[in-house]
Amino acid sequence: MYRKILITTDGSAVSKQTACAGVAFARQMGAEVMALYVAAEYQYPVYVEIIPPSYPLEEEYVETMIRTGEEHTGPIMRAAEQAGLKHSAVTAFADSPALKIVEIADKHNCDLIFMGSHGRSGWGQLLLGSVTNKVLSHTLKPVLVHRLIQEPAA
Repeated sequence: MYRKILITTDGSAVSKQTACAGVAFARQMGAEVMALYVAAEYQYPVYVEIIPPSYPLEEEYVETMIRTGEEHTGPIMRAAEQAGLKHSAVTAFADSPALKIVEIADKHNCDLIFMGSHGRSGWGQLLLGSVTNKVLSHTLKPVLVHRLIQEPAA
């Protein structure tokens, strides 16, 4: 049914559990896995005309975020490899993670976006899960939201 599944991660405990469930789902489908980590765009300090010495240069920031992306997508890649699935990982940069997720899914012809949710209701739902809600409202692709009933241990 699905040939290529985009599994998103932000490195949180929720997204780590979601990633495990995503790979298991992909294995059941026999689908390829693409892991995605979206880092914030580099922000120049706007309050000064000269970049302070302690502020990272853009190149340093990009290198650090690429390493961070590899750390966060690494477990997904290892799990997909162990499951015998074709797999790849992408670290992307954007100020709006939701829009970048939709863009990457389209660009790489993913059939499904697999994302996590904290499973909160009421006011908690309003405060969290905004990325998932934005993805749901900006894509025509199917989005499977893996809902955690209980917060994972840190």
